[in-house]
Amino acid sequence: MEIELRFFATFREAVGQKERVETFDDGDSVGDVLASLESAYEGLEGQLLEDGDDGVAIRPQLSVLKNGRDVTHMAGVETTLEDGDRLSVFPPVAGG
Repeated sequence: MEIELRFFATFREAVGQKERVETFDDGDSVGDVLASLESAYEGLEGQLLEDGDDGVAIRPQLSVLKNGRDVTHMAGVETTLEDGDRLSVFPPVAGG
């Protein structure tokens, strides 16, 4: 399946572009895709996922959206993806 990936701020710098389409296995989850991205891009290694008491989770302060909806309000890393979905990954934002 093809997933449109969108990266922002420092994540865009790590990947080298704002948007790209990548192919993943049918039934892959958000966690599968994020793990794949951490492996594929040196600048993302250890930046997207963390091991917690309940297993692997999206790092705190990150926003990961599936088709504009925050995956934390879905099934988190277990949120399944379908062909044509758009996954947007936002790093933590600081400032004031």
